[in-house]
Amino acid sequence: MTDQITALKRRALRIDQIDRHPLYLFTLTAAEVLQIADVSRVSRNDASQLIGYQRPEVRGHVQDIIDYLNSGPVIFPNAIILALSSRATFTRSRGPGTSDGLATSGTLTLPLAGLGEAKPAWIVDGQQRAIALSRAERHDFPVPVTAFVADSVSLQRDQFVRVNNTRPLPPNLVTELLPEVDAPLPQRLSVRKAPSLVCDRLNHDPRSPFHQMIKRASTRGDALRVAVIADNSIVSMIQESLTAAAGCLYPYRNLTSNEIDTDGIHHALCMYWSAVRDAFPEAWGKPATDSRLMHGAGIRAMGRLMDRVLSIVDPRRPDAAEQIRKEIDLIAPYCRWTSGTWDQINLAWDAVENVPGQIQTLSNYLVRVYIDVRAARP
Repeated sequence: MTDQITALKRRALRIDQIDRHPLYLFTLTAAEVLQIADVSRVSRNDASQLIGYQRPEVRGHVQDIIDYLNSGPVIFPNAIILALSSRATFTRSRGPGTSDGLATSGTLTLPLAGLGEAKPAWIVDGQQRAIALSRAERHDFPVPVTAFVADSVSLQRDQFVRVNNTRPLPPNLVTELLPEVDAPLPQRLSVRKAPSLVCDRLNHDPRSPFHQMIKRASTRGDALRVAVIADNSIVSMIQESLTAAAGCLYPYRNLTSNEIDTDGIHHALCMYWSAVRDAFPEAWGKPATDSRLMHGAGIRAMGRLMDRVLSIVDPRRPDAAEQIRKEIDLIAPYCRWTSGTWDQINLAWDAVENVPGQIQTLSNYLVRVYIDVRAARP
């Protein structure tokens, strides 16, 4: 009969920042993480006292990680942070060279929980990663782990808050980086990859109406003076038209191969937005504080009007520029980009905000006016 394994032993480095709470750096397999560590769910006991500190499992996020882990050879450098019970023991290696004054090498012994016993560790950071690793196809996948000894839940919660209180990456930085990422991306990011690529092209093409007008995370120095449009507004406008079945950019997707005709999209956008620029010269190129056309709400609303206009005028036809301009001119008298009050929706020009409700209100108004005026013309 095979003896039951009662402990995991791992080569580790010990770092002594605080005597009572040493840090350990070591490795576990994907299957072992949840074998030795529990998730301390945030909740309240019968006396309404807060217990635990972890949020519930986020299924979509966990599935994104699983899909990445199962996609082939991958790099997973993000360490899981654990709080270890004092039952964990460290034995320093023998012989010279086991310490360089900063870290000491040795063996970390983690007792495995028996029936009815608590596990010897709790996850402080990385619970979604740990759950995904446990469900991934490769159970022997090596996972970096950083751990500190702390039996106290209050210390664990303190570290949890500090670890998770760092500012996340700015959304515009993530968006700008997407076209440079070759590895498989989660669905919520992959749908923004092509729009971000097109946004970058619009910003750098001298023939584009948006040339050097889009502010990206990398925009610096003098370029900030003319970069008056937030890139997320442009990316969202493109993404919405590209993914909605009624969007004018939707036909540029090959649903079978998932390929996207970025050249065709770039041409269509340049044709339409050049007509918008020419129809509203007094509102074009100004900061959003001076022109709601350059504001996120204006870009998104005119993007939804674009879906209507380009469903009528093919941007590839020889006279497309002239015909698109005629369509934009139909709604021009009703627009209040730099002064006045929008009719029917009763909003001052500078009261329009970049929030879903007002974007929808402005979009509906422009589309409704366009349909009515177009139907009434001789």
